[in-house]
Amino acid sequence: MSDELIEILNTELAIELPEKISLEELKGKLMQHVNHLIDTNFQQLVAILYRVDVSESKLKMLLNESMGEDSGSIIADLIIERQLQKIKFRQKFSNWNKNISDEEKW
Repeated sequence: MSDELIEILNTELAIELPEKISLEELKGKLMQHVNHLIDTNFQQLVAILYRVDVSESKLKMLLNESMGEDSGSIIADLIIERQLQKIKFRQKFSNWNKNISDEEKW
């Protein structure tokens, strides 16, 4: 599991995750946290989803398609997916920027 992903989730979600954790364990802990927020502080969950930039339309579609499934599991998957996308994007463009000469940089 990516150390960067764990660090981001610890920061964005304000939860404590161990440094070494499997993807399944991560999803389980995240799912518990999301379900807790659904039950106790839905507004905080909405704020987290906005800050993490989870697609609202994709979330609505998946929740509608998956009636009867654990909403926390669906949301946890989307949070992990979005954070991994951000990490890949940063890595791709941080390397891209290194190949530009100082004269061509803004």
